[in-house]
Amino acid sequence: MGKNTKRTSRKVASQAAATLSDPNASATAKSLAASALAQSGTGKQTGAAMEDKASKVLQSDKYSSDTKSLAGTVLSQSNKAR
Repeated sequence: MGKNTKRTSRKVASQAAATLSDPNASATAKSLAASALAQSGTGKQTGAAMEDKASKVLQSDKYSSDTKSLAGTVLSQSNKAR
């Protein structure tokens, strides 16, 4: 399989930036936001550890819709071969 060329949209990048500057955001939300921002203008792909974290967030009821949105973005940019 080929390389995943998906990139973070401007809307999600803006949400990620807001999450990183929010002192009340969880560490999980901030790590997902950082990952999404790191992939916003590059060809970088989500690593295996971050894929696992994003997957767990999407399966959990304890996270907000904003955090799940970041998790979905991060997961959509994962390595297609994995």
